[in-house]
Amino acid sequence: MSDEELERLRLKKMKELLGRLVGAGRGSPDKPVELTDQDFRSFVRSGGLVVVDFWAPWCPPCRYLAPIIEELAREYAGRIKFGKLNVDENPKTARRYGIRAIPTLLVFKDGSLVDRIVGAMPKHMLEARLKKHLAS
Repeated sequence: MSDEELERLRLKKMKELLGRLVGAGRGSPDKPVELTDQDFRSFVRSGGLVVVDFWAPWCPPCRYLAPIIEELAREYAGRIKFGKLNVDENPKTARRYGIRAIPTLLVFKDGSLVDRIVGAMPKHMLEARLKKHLAS
């Protein structure tokens, strides 16, 4: 099986899993999806606006940001998909994207990286930054 075929199968499986998480009538889950090195690419390529939180459990700013991400996932369900990737458990993806500090949020639009947000910030500031990507 070629890499392209494997990637197509991964993408199909991710869409099925997201469909189960989402339920009827919604375009994205209403809580962040736990990601791994294996399913990261499929998740960010699943379309629309995708925000991935690179974090670790020992990181105080990550713990500050976690409830903000949860809130935004609920408020923007159907418009923004949120994922979380533990950098200690998934070092390949963190390395691939040059994650040197956490928390780092990567923002993808239709599979392309469009923004990188390093560090924790209040909800209103993060929300304003994400709204710019929804509008574009």
